[in-house]
Amino acid sequence: QVRLVEYGGGLVQPGGSLNLSCAVSGSFFDRHLMAWYRQVPGKERELVANVASRGSATYADLAKGRFTISRDNYRNKLYLRMSNLTPEDSAVYICSAPLLNYWGQGTEVTVSS
Repeated sequence: QVRLVEYGGGLVQPGGSLNLSCAVSGSFFDRHLMAWYRQVPGKERELVANVASRGSATYADLAKGRFTISRDNYRNKLYLRMSNLTPEDSAVYICSAPLLNYWGQGTEVTVSS
């Protein structure tokens, strides 16, 4: 059974950092591209970053220089380290295997003082 469960969201002050994790169930993980997306109510889902099976990462402009995506193929986990957060980063962050159309429920990040 395929399951993607995100952890680590919460409230953080502007300029702060937060680390997200995604635990993945399913035998596909180590062979497929994984990604973090984010969505704000009323707006379209947007890509944050993705990472290929062997670790090559690509970042959206919104994430460059501030976010780091990584994966652990032994533990079936996907990570997103976020720093220098701003209120504009507030969103639900969603773990995905987008080419397989697998999506988690998301974890909410709120950046506010």
